Amino acid sequence: MTTMRTEHERPAVVSPAAAVVGSERHERRSEAGPERRAFRNAVLAALGVFVVTRLCMAAAAAVRAAQITVDARAAGDDPTAGPAGLMLGVLSSWDGEWYMEIVRTGYPGYVPPDITFFQLEARVAFFPVFPLVVRVATRIVHVVAPGVGDVYMALLINTVMAVVAIVLIGLLAKRLYGLETAKRAMVLFAIFPGSFVLSYTYAEPIFFVVALACMLMLLDERWALAGAFAAIGTATRPNGVALVAACAVASFFAIRSRRDWSSLVAPLLAPIGLVAFHLYLGFQTGEWGVWFRVQSEAWEEGTSFGATAVTNTLEFIGNPFGSPTDAVTALSFVCMLAGLWCMWRKPLPASMVAYIVVILALMLIPATVTARPRFIYTAFPLLIAVAAWWPRRDRYGWELFTLVCGAGLVGLTGLYAVYGVIP
Repeated sequence: MTTMRTEHERPAVVSPAAAVVGSERHERRSEAGPERRAFRNAVLAALGVFVVTRLCMAAAAAVRAAQITVDARAAGDDPTAGPAGLMLGVLSSWDGEWYMEIVRTGYPGYVPPDITFFQLEARVAFFPVFPLVVRVATRIVHVVAPGVGDVYMALLINTVMAVVAIVLIGLLAKRLYGLETAKRAMVLFAIFPGSFVLSYTYAEPIFFVVALACMLMLLDERWALAGAFAAIGTATRPNGVALVAACAVASFFAIRSRRDWSSLVAPLLAPIGLVAFHLYLGFQTGEWGVWFRVQSEAWEEGTSFGATAVTNTLEFIGNPFGSPTDAVTALSFVCMLAGLWCMWRKPLPASMVAYIVVILALMLIPATVTARPRFIYTAFPLLIAVAAWWPRRDRYGWELFTLVCGAGLVGLTGLYAVYGVIP
């Protein structure tokens, strides 16, 4: 007896083209799995390095806190803050003090003439995104935990931002040069001496996150998102204007090669944060351009167009132990040249080159605070170039390099903590 097959029992007929497409998708999925696992393992390794470096920084801060206690007792006084409070004071020093003042009191309604560094109104020189985030987060946390201080919240936020930035720089390096470069870039980002800012109450961690996100969006040609992240960046730090340059260059090449006029959205959105901040200061203080006046009067900031960096470097060569500031400037200047050389050997996208050029120009132009590790660190695409250039088989050289960076990180933390160097 012959049975009839129903329609559902009949074997499916697959076209050759569909079979090829299905095979390619299966191969991509099978390749993506191990690649994702390898990247995840690289991220975990970099985060392990980050934890170790933060413990080293905590130890350096603890040593400084102990010295403060010893000095106070030798002078017949006793510090009112306990060990934890003294360490928090170390990690919220320098620019961190100004940011925390904005968290607590906001921006002033009036800036007196001939303002000095010692007057609280000088805080208008610092941009608003970081203190705004800390203030909002602190108020939210106080609903359930009133005892949590704003400095704790600032350090917690920066720790979270640092972790996100490590992942993002890994993704960016992987897009540009592959997994091996991503591994090294993440480790270098975690251990480079300028990374001390990731554990201070500074604005850099948030800036790194939005700047890295902007770079990734530019690579994907997601212009509106790139411009939005850049706008946040220009309201986070003064050198965030480098993101405007990155967006403008990316748009220029998109228009020149493909007539993609929609790319103009990115450079048009990018400066909104900067403009909004200066407008706010104008309305708040009743004085337009007050930020520039404070920079000139309180910090006595002039221009040297690189002369200060060169002079300090030459002074360090003539007298290596004469000034820690000269030493830090000289080492930063050398690191800048090395990073630029690596970028020449391993070219980066034009948008990133524009970003680096503006960051370094803004670092070298001032006469007072010139080449510093944290400014080199802000030019983070250079770290990707170094990671891409480093020979893959040179394991011992790389390990020695990371050890030197780790030692520099601890040393720099100590120098900043004792005010031995201008950050």
